[in-house]
Amino acid sequence: MDIEIKINSEYKMPKIIVLTDKVTDEISTVVSRISDEAPQVIAGFQDNILHILKEDEIIRVYSSGGKIIAATDSGEFFLRQRLYEIEERLDQSKFVRISNSEIINLRKVKHFDMSFVGTICVSFSDSTVTYVSRRYVSKIKKILGV
Repeated sequence: MDIEIKINSEYKMPKIIVLTDKVTDEISTVVSRISDEAPQVIAGFQDNILHILKEDEIIRVYSSGGKIIAATDSGEFFLRQRLYEIEERLDQSKFVRISNSEIINLRKVKHFDMSFVGTICVSFSDSTVTYVSRRYVSKIKKILGV
């Protein structure tokens, strides 16, 4: 994507023009982010207390026993949204889905162990470990550039 900024004193409000040959998912995401009025927050519950979770603190979001859980630096929180709704709210450049039941924060990954056949082992900064499902291995390899 090519980005160009022109400074012109005639414009009192910023004006954004998108020039493209077709509308792609990337274009839709950019337009959606620019036009969003309300901030997308992630609200988690811990002991019946609602907490606003910061994206930078979220290590992973996963499904367990029919519940959606956000693991953070300060503990685990129950979420009331579905996993796909959480995925839409999270920054696509930092978070990636690794299975049908889990989304991880790439900034919190300590390392990826590629020695397993058919899957990838993911170790996090808080010493938890999870695995990429076979269906998502090629997607993760593409993101990692391997």
